[in-house]
Amino acid sequence: MKCFLCPVKCGTDRELRAGACGVRGITVAKAYLHPFEEPFLSPHGKSGTVFFSGCSLRCVFCQNFEVSRAAKGKEVSPRELGTIFRDLEDMGAENIDLVTADHFIPQLAEAFSYFRPHVPVIFNSGGYVTEEALSLIDPFIDVYLPDFKFFSPLLAEKFTGRKDYPAVAEAAIRFMAKKPSVFENGQLKGGLAVRHLVLPAHTEDSKRVLDVLSKTIPRSAPLSLMRQYTPMGDIGAFPELARRVTDREYEKVVNYALSLGFSDIYTQDAASAEPSFIPNWDE
Repeated sequence: MKCFLCPVKCGTDRELRAGACGVRGITVAKAYLHPFEEPFLSPHGKSGTVFFSGCSLRCVFCQNFEVSRAAKGKEVSPRELGTIFRDLEDMGAENIDLVTADHFIPQLAEAFSYFRPHVPVIFNSGGYVTEEALSLIDPFIDVYLPDFKFFSPLLAEKFTGRKDYPAVAEAAIRFMAKKPSVFENGQLKGGLAVRHLVLPAHTEDSKRVLDVLSKTIPRSAPLSLMRQYTPMGDIGAFPELARRVTDREYEKVVNYALSLGFSDIYTQDAASAEPSFIPNWDE
């Protein structure tokens, strides 16, 4: 069956070969209790995280480059994926965190037919996902956790090759914002939280991203402003990405978010930009 699931709409028969996402069937790079998600997602540092391989959004600076380019991972069946969910929950996972699963949505729905988690299910997405695809997975998702990476189509095209990213991501986040917000004992168990990675030399674009979010999501929705950018990936042609974010750049973005009235902002210190926080894909 030809795949038109993601915004690329490559039309590849993924039973025969990899699509624009780089994979055929469900491919998992790592599943474990991840200790470094935001505290409002896993207050005790036990996020039951499943990192999926492949991605149709090819960010040149991706910190999970080996995974997004499908260099790592093992293909599993929907039934096996359901078993992974159950095993993580048995290990004490506070949630089931689906990282970059946008290109497996029909298979995810099947996996949930084998095991429906009793803890919140998080759809952890780069934001490059259609409303049509989201409508298929929405009944199984408790918390949406999208990125909103770029405001400028030119910047999106430069770093991902996807000029339509801002429009697609904004529409996706508007869809996700319909999910009712539920907080219990300091944990977000339903609703929406948005992430934005601050990039070096691009704080003005970050501010425009925040302008859009201020009109798209509730001011009370958690906003994670990430300072964890570390020069990685395929950035040789982009000298501005060869350094980390400065204190001044990051504070400029945080202060602008505060000026817009966001009341629940998660911030990171400079130590977050260390490769040691990136999972070991060979374990």
